Amino acid sequence: MSQATVTSKGQITIPVTVRANMKLDAGDKVEFIDMGDGQYQMIAVTREVRTLKGLFKSDRVVSIDEMNDAIEASASA
Repeated sequence: MSQATVTSKGQITIPVTVRANMKLDAGDKVEFIDMGDGQYQMIAVTREVRTLKGLFKSDRVVSIDEMNDAIEASASA
């Protein structure tokens, strides 16, 4: 088990074994997922968007205009 101490500024240093196992390097981002009951899961946000290709299956084809409209609608919400 690895531990880290929270500083007065709310910062922690991720132990070297954890960084190695998560394949984290300086400048990488991590995301905290709320698992409920005060527990969080920390995941590395290091994958390129290209790695998501094929993750979601759909027969529907979406045009660039439809994508732009959806992005605009969510930005103004």
